[in-house]
Amino acid sequence: MSYKVKNIPPSIGYYLAGFADGEGSFNIAFRKRDDYAHRWKISPCFSISQRDPVILSLFKKHLKCGTMRQRQDGIWYYEVNNLNSLCENIIPFFERFGFLSAKKKKDFSKFKRIVHLIKEGKQLTEEGLREILILRKKMNNGGKRKYSEEEILKEI
Repeated sequence: MSYKVKNIPPSIGYYLAGFADGEGSFNIAFRKRDDYAHRWKISPCFSISQRDPVILSLFKKHLKCGTMRQRQDGIWYYEVNNLNSLCENIIPFFERFGFLSAKKKKDFSKFKRIVHLIKEGKQLTEEGLREILILRKKMNNGGKRKYSEEEILKEI
């Protein structure tokens, strides 16, 4: 467990984990890139959005990473998409404080596996990319995707 996560008081940690259990999202985005050898940038992201920024600022303060922004419609969002921050702050935080809902536990488990695959450079192989796509498909109830698996696979 990282030093940063060990210093989070349990009352704050469990509160934030519970909040993320209901409102947080783990996502894996694929972005087309002409300057990448395999044409895809894979971006794992943890995010939460709310109208009131107070709780989101607690995430930023205690997790010591991520960015907060306000959309034009007034909604604030906190997101972490830096690979090192995900590995060193976000994943250890949720490993320590956990989730109660089965759905979020499953999504987090798949997200964690994908982050580790990317950290190991596995997304640069067709086999690794296929594994990431299979895991992503099982997250967020399939979710709405900009690019289908078929579109991604035909361009590698």
